[in-house]
Amino acid sequence: MTAAAGSTARGRRALLSESWRSLRTAHPVRILRLLRAGLLATVCATAVVYLVTATQGGQEVTTVRQSKAAGDQLEDAREAVDTADKALHRAAKAGQIELIGTGAEFANTTARIGALLTSAAQGNAAGATGRAQFQFVQGKLLICQQLINTAVSGYPRSGPVGVESARDTLTAPRLRDPGTGREIPGTGGLRASIEDLQALQRAGLARQRDAGWLDPVQLWGLALAPPIVMVLLFCATARILALHFRRRVSAHLVATLAVTLAVTGVSVGLTLWDEARLALHPAAGHPATMALVLLALAVAGVLNHLAHRPRLAEYRYPRP
Repeated sequence: MTAAAGSTARGRRALLSESWRSLRTAHPVRILRLLRAGLLATVCATAVVYLVTATQGGQEVTTVRQSKAAGDQLEDAREAVDTADKALHRAAKAGQIELIGTGAEFANTTARIGALLTSAAQGNAAGATGRAQFQFVQGKLLICQQLINTAVSGYPRSGPVGVESARDTLTAPRLRDPGTGREIPGTGGLRASIEDLQALQRAGLARQRDAGWLDPVQLWGLALAPPIVMVLLFCATARILALHFRRRVSAHLVATLAVTLAVTGVSVGLTLWDEARLALHPAAGHPATMALVLLALAVAGVLNHLAHRPRLAEYRYPRP
């Protein structure tokens, strides 16, 4: 196996060496044609990167926007817990809890909390852990309702003490570790559990906003790859034209490079702008934007052809 691997490596090195010698001794026209093809390939690669960035980035912006909306709904649910607690306190203080029960305000508020939790779960940003926490909080809401209804129905026996004890299931603070004095996650009333869920969702949202196509480093790194290659091919073309044709780079080729760089900057800028404002209709993937960008890149491809055509037309003999 070692001998076979060594033979394969030597064969590859020999092939690369032969290819390099062939390229160095090739006629300038052949090299110029290769450079023209390479420049056109980078224009096409820029178009592909733009399309992927616009579509995938737009989808990720939509996901982040849903997660942000879920966070707002959780905040509304947390505030609604306080409202429900106050409504139950007023019903108990009125002395008519045996007649009116928990009251319409409490019933409506707890129903609203359940609806907010269900809606917020659609924008879960914390994966399986987040789903489990949503189920835990929703289950805790049902337990709170059951305990409070039981306390109200047993009011003749337990009196206000039973209702006040049941109220603790809504707003009880978290337990603290005897050794460190820190709050223990997962303990406390419904409000504390919603706050735990909020912290989990905020962490997930932060990861979403800094991952995938919304990560500026990854986005710029991929988007700049074709232009960087184009700059290198541009410099190589300029060298070939200067050494073998005694010509400078044409304005058409400069325009090709400028258009490609401009498209790259615009596509990345729009994607990051869409992410910053959580656009409902991302500008980077808008049909008008896509049409203009692809038209600009098509023009860049034509300019690349026009830039090389005069030099290649100087040689009429068959291609080497």
